[in-house]
Amino acid sequence: MRTGKKWRNGSHAHKGNPRAVPPINREEPPSGVCRYLCEDDKIVIADRLREKASVRAIAAELGRSPSTVGREIRRNRHPVNGQYRLHAAQARADARRPRPKTAKLADNPELGAVVQGWLSLEWSPEQISRSRRRKYADRPELQVSHETIYQALYVQGRGELRRELTRALRTGRTYRKPHRRPDQRQSRFTTAMVMISDRPAEAADRAVGGHWEGDLIIGKDQKSQIATLVERTTRYVLLVHLPNGRDAETVRDALTTTMATLPAHLKRSLTRDQGAEMSLHHQFTLAADLPVYFCDPHSPWQRGTNENTNGLLRQYFPKGTDLSIHTADHLAAIAARLNGRPRKTLDWETPAERLAKLLTTAS
Repeated sequence: MRTGKKWRNGSHAHKGNPRAVPPINREEPPSGVCRYLCEDDKIVIADRLREKASVRAIAAELGRSPSTVGREIRRNRHPVNGQYRLHAAQARADARRPRPKTAKLADNPELGAVVQGWLSLEWSPEQISRSRRRKYADRPELQVSHETIYQALYVQGRGELRRELTRALRTGRTYRKPHRRPDQRQSRFTTAMVMISDRPAEAADRAVGGHWEGDLIIGKDQKSQIATLVERTTRYVLLVHLPNGRDAETVRDALTTTMATLPAHLKRSLTRDQGAEMSLHHQFTLAADLPVYFCDPHSPWQRGTNENTNGLLRQYFPKGTDLSIHTADHLAAIAARLNGRPRKTLDWETPAERLAKLLTTAS
């Protein structure tokens, strides 16, 4: 018993025990700035308001955001005279804290009836919310947020609104559709992709030729397109004519035909983004005998060579122009012009010269 009391209450230093022992249930003060305003913060707010200090000055003194201080004053000041007093403010904050709370539509049957009536007229929850806010701008008890309405319809066990009213919503859903996080992104392809992290290391250091990057250049009103292919080691460019659209079948066939013109040692890999036009990538891999690796979402730098090449090609195919006017012969001429241009990254050799060296070495 004596030991338990010491644990619970602690002990003071005395002659027989010069070291004081704190209670084991004592809470250590939080390190750094707490998420919520503490009592000391509210004392500073009350004192500084009496001194006519601005909200920004108070926030700077507390090391807080001005919106945090402004929200505290707005929520917990006196509803009539607008004065901010420490103990009254803390009492109002404590009164709002208990959970679960009574839902607003359940606590106000009149408001609930109005919302149900407008839902029956196929108004959206946001239309209802905005209408109430405009009509009763000075009476918050008669206002309702659209999220409150959605929760009353969808959250099981709330029951403030009849579930059959969900049929009046534009979507007609009887349950809430959760929003996915970016790390839960689902692939648009039915066949599993092989990601760039699994691409051979030789492709990354450009030591071996035959590793390509690909993309599309899109024309005016998203109605025309040209496929681009660039070899990572030599920066050699191939332009693929796509006059009939960019659906998966068309792109598969066009890329297969283009890659068939290359020798086997120049067909080691193709790196692409996750565009829908590559949804038949597995069929292309079998037809062209060329594995396809996909970049991560929103990561164009993983195809940096291709992105740079597309920028060079915009000199000949400006943005906002109709790309369907360019024939296959014209595309070949533009590719030849670009491949015959000296490049600083190639020590001022041309891509055509580097490709010729690559073919000579391989033979």
